[in-house]
Parts: sequence; C-alpha cells; structure tokens
Amino acid sequence: MSTTYTSDNLVLGGGLAGLAVALELLDAGQRVLLLDRATPERLGGLARISFGGVFSVDSPEQRRSGIQDSEELALADWLAFGEIPDEDIWPRRWAEAFVGRCRADVRDWLVGRGVKFLPVVNWVERGLYQPGNSVPRFHIVWGTGYGLIVALIKAIESHPNRQKLEIKYRHRVAELTSQGGHIVGCVGIDEETGASFTATGSTTIVASGGIAGDLERVRRNWYKPWGKPPEVLLNGSHPEADGALQDAALVHGAQVTHLEKMWNYAAGVHHWKPTHAHHGLSLVPPKSALWLDAHGKRLGPPPLVTAFDTRYLVETIAQQPKQYSWQVMNQHIAEKELAVSGSEFNHAIRDKSYPRFLASVLFGNKALVKDFVDNCPDFVVANSVAELAQKMNERQGDDAVDAEVMAGEIARYDAQIARGESLFNDDQLRRIAHARRYRGDRFRTCKFARIDDPRHRPLIAVREFILTRKSLGGIQTDLGSRVLDGAGQPIPGLYAVGEAAGFGGGGMHGLRALEGTFIGGCIFSGRLAGQAIVKG
Repeated sequence: MSTTYTSDNLVLGGGLAGLAVALELLDAGQRVLLLDRATPERLGGLARISFGGVFSVDSPEQRRSGIQDSEELALADWLAFGEIPDEDIWPRRWAEAFVGRCRADVRDWLVGRGVKFLPVVNWVERGLYQPGNSVPRFHIVWGTGYGLIVALIKAIESHPNRQKLEIKYRHRVAELTSQGGHIVGCVGIDEETGASFTATGSTTIVASGGIAGDLERVRRNWYKPWGKPPEVLLNGSHPEADGALQDAALVHGAQVTHLEKMWNYAAGVHHWKPTHAHHGLSLVPPKSALWLDAHGKRLGPPPLVTAFDTRYLVETIAQQPKQYSWQVMNQHIAEKELAVSGSEFNHAIRDKSYPRFLASVLFGNKALVKDFVDNCPDFVVANSVAELAQKMNERQGDDAVDAEVMAGEIARYDAQIARGESLFNDDQLRRIAHARRYRGDRFRTCKFARIDDPRHRPLIAVREFILTRKSLGGIQTDLGSRVLDGAGQPIPGLYAVGEAAGFGGGGMHGLRALEGTFIGGCIFSGRLAGQAIVKG
C-alpha cells in the first residue's frame, strides 16, 4: 500500500528552518506539505529544546545597554573567528549577508511574531588569542527556544492561509525523485503505519538538520588534526539528525562541504532520563571551577574557561589520551555559576517567571545543583580533596585520578586568590576579572572563589564528555538557498536550509561560531528560500 501527496512545495523537516520556510510560503499564499519524522509534540526540532540565544547586530537591546556595534565590526569578528578563507566563496557570501541582515530578517521578524528578549545581552565566544565577539551579541529569548517555537507555531496556526499547509508526522524521506534533471519530490515510509508514500511538488526543500545525531557519522567526519574521535561521545542533538537527506541530495549531484567542521561542546554529562541512545546534556561550565584532565592535573595552558572559545575547550580535551575531563568546584560556585544549555532546566526563563529568574540570579540556583547531584551519574560530592579523588575514581572505575596531584593544583590556585587581586598571575583569574566587569556576567560569576574553602563545602566534581550539538558544514547553496552542483549551478527544484545546508552556503560559520547564529541561520536561510521560491 502506498500513499501519494501533492503540493506546490515540499518541506522535508519540521525544525526551525522548516517552519521558517513554511511561514514565508504561506505569506505568499502558496501550498506547503511539511514532512517530519518526529511526533507532533516535537515540532520545532532542536530549537525547541535549545536555550534560545539569537545573534543580532546593533539591536535595540544593545543600544539601550550602551553597546556600540556595527555590521563592519561584526563581520570582521565573524571572518576572523571562523577563519574562512577567501576561496570559500559561498560561506563568505552567506556570512556577509547574514551579518548585514540578521537584525531585520531574524530579530525583528521574531519580535513581529510575539517573541521578546531579555534586556541584558550576553557576551559569549569573546575569543582566546584572536577576536571573537568584540561586544555582547547573544540575545536570550524570554521563554527560551521552547517559547520561540511556540510563538512560531501560533503564527502558523493563526495564519490566514493555514488551510494551505499540511503536516505529516512520522514520515521518513528515503530518496529524492527527479524528472529530466528537475527534482520533483521524494519517496519514503510512514513510520506510524509502515506504508510507503510518494510526494510531488514544484520545489523540494531539505530542512532535515545535520549529522550531529548520528555519532558514528560524527566519528567518520571527525576533524583529523585532533586525532582519533573520542570513544565516549554524548548526543546533544536528536536521532533524526543523521545526514540521510544530505546523502539523498548527493545522489542528484549536490555538493556537501565541510562536514568535519562541527560545533560540539566540552562539558557534556549523561541525561538520567534519556529519550535516545547516549542522550547528553550540555552544561554551561562554571568559570570559577578548575578544569582537570583524567588524572586530576589542570588542563592548559592556557587554562580552560568557558565563554571565550568553545572550540579550544573541545580541542584541548579531544587531544587528551582519555578524552574526557573533570571540573572541580564547591557548593557555592556550583549554585552561583552552574547552568545547563537548553530549555529543559531553565524553568524560570522558559516559563517566563521574572521573580524566579531574578531569585536565581541573586541567590543562585540551589534546586538545579541538587537535581544534578542527586540524579546525574557524572556528579561526585565529598567533604575533602582526598575523599573527592577516591569517589572520582570509584565513579570512573579506575585509579586514574592522583589525589596528591589534584590537591596540589587546587592549593596553587587557591593560594593565588589568597595573595590578593593586585598579585594575581593566573590567566583564569584574569578572565574572571574581565567577565565580571560586564554587568551581564557580574551576578553570575563568583568574585574570585577558592575551591577548597571550608565555608563552602562540600566539594563537587563533574565528569564531562564531549557532546555533539550542530554541524557547521552541509549542502552547498547560493543566496536563494538553491542547492548547487559540482559546477556551481543550481539543481532545478531543490533547496536546502538550516543545519542541512551548514546554516547557509555549506558552512557559513567556518571553523568557529559566534553563538546565537544557529537559530538565526535557520530562520535566515529558511526565509531566503521561501522568498526565492516565490520570485521563481
């Protein structure tokens, strides 16, 4: 038994990029069939469970905070941080277009659909030895990524052309179909019933995500200068992000580029209520914790500190023999600084509760720390350094952590703090001082906290693994999101958006991302695809 669907446009994937395309096409009065592998409650994909940070340049939030930004400065930061070579034509063109239009085409577009942002702009990816974000640009959605997706679904459901959109869930696309070199649709399986289906349309838009949900594919495309991929990887994406439709596009001559460029995180821990294999959570690592290798020795130099260069954190740990790490802190540091990237554990922001949010900023997040200490298998608690080392080894099942080595690292760091700020000679303390000068970090960062402080015990150690999140490479596209073949020519009828296209051009970020650009890249590439389709 087989079902046949027809529409003006086929959108393959119901993540943020797919929703953006659908809205753009509905605005033009076109018919859309959206095929998604997930169930209805997961419409919105990875963005739905994200923290909801949006990169914007010269925004009202920046101006109100006295932050002077410009397209010229942002583009210089982007190209330097991403190390995009001149010959990488389409990634550079996408980077230039996105930086110049992200405020109007992403931030303002979201505001027009009821999305609001926190007034204080966060400052992440500042750069280690080279410029990252010269100024804060990470705009947090009030409601997290969950609230953003809810707003867009509301915009779809209340759209005057809603009847022109049909959504089919649990539909897995297996192949693209063509006639005379023109992509005319796809075939696949309804995973609910097991029946096959055929879908046809004038345009087919691949919006199926990247490869970060397939850990074996991640390993096959691992960045070779880092050596072999880690034995333990955690999945911070979703299983449907398996690159299958990139393969399907390859069959028809599409170019898929830069798959070795990935945006992974260094502080992944196991989810104690997993929904899929190797399900991980991405911690926002405390700046005041000491980051140690598998033996208890401090990583670096320079020491690992979050919010400056995420790629450096991942690279450092990936090149360690055991390819995992520990962060050691005390209860006070954890309550003040520990956070989780995503909507699931950011209840106050997700639920739009200002009192709870302000309380967490001012008094710390005790409930979050207790939740992880009680439930996450990667958290260890003790009342002395020696006991902590013993429990770390018990948790890992070996004797890798040397208690004396770890005690010495902690003592040297604490002694730096005891000498006083005028005598600090530790790069981690310098970076903490730098972070605390910005009001967005001051209340979330401890004022030079010792680790082994009797007033703030117990001690906490967190075992952290590399966690996959997003692909920076993908299907190569022009600025209309049209898929390009080996000669640089558009493949008729075929488009790619979001992570499937490396957020635009097959990799508009280069090696590194300035953060907040994933949500923006999905919306921007989706909207450009819709506009190009309407123009014909």
